[in-house]
Amino acid sequence: MFRSIRIDAVLIQAVIAGALSFAHLHDLAEAAGQTGWKAWAYPVSVDLLLVAVWRRLRTERSKLAWFWFLVALVASLGANIATAGLLDLDHVPAWLRILVAGWPALAFLGGTLLAHTPTGHAPAPESAPRSVPVVDRPAAPEPAPEPVPAPELPTAEPAPALSQVPAAASVPAVPPALVDHARKVASEHRTRTGTDIDTATLRARLGVPEDLAGAIVAQLA
Repeated sequence: MFRSIRIDAVLIQAVIAGALSFAHLHDLAEAAGQTGWKAWAYPVSVDLLLVAVWRRLRTERSKLAWFWFLVALVASLGANIATAGLLDLDHVPAWLRILVAGWPALAFLGGTLLAHTPTGHAPAPESAPRSVPVVDRPAAPEPAPEPVPAPELPTAEPAPALSQVPAAASVPAVPPALVDHARKVASEHRTRTGTDIDTATLRARLGVPEDLAGAIVAQLA
């Protein structure tokens, strides 16, 4: 199914105005001595300059764009007025021939400036994130460690003096390995308590008879 074609009056008016302006520019260029394809190139040059101005005005309404808009408008409107009978096209004045001959360079300069001149509306740089000031807060005091009670050390009983040992008592033989082991136990006891080990403690640690523990203590002294 074909869609209905709507006729836009503004579009029709634009086509008519463009065709008439195009023809007037061609006639004026031909009267100024530009014959053949050169006469057709002049209206194309004026229209292209108008297109460049229109594209620049869409993004920025600068003085540069308005200046070249007036230049292109004068060229198009001047051709329409000149060909309306106010100018004898058979005897074109010299100044008009000079303007027509210099128009290509002028149009090229205007199109180049409009296309390559940077716009004044540059994108604003993104603002850096604001740093939040850091407030130094005093650290919370650490809880004081609870005092650990010192372990109760067993009270060392005084070792019986060697003079109290009966002279007649027989001293049992002590194996060297047992003496070495007893010496380690006595050294550990001295390191832990600060006092020499007594017979009762050594007997309890080694699990030996009392007379043997006394003999070992005698050898450790």
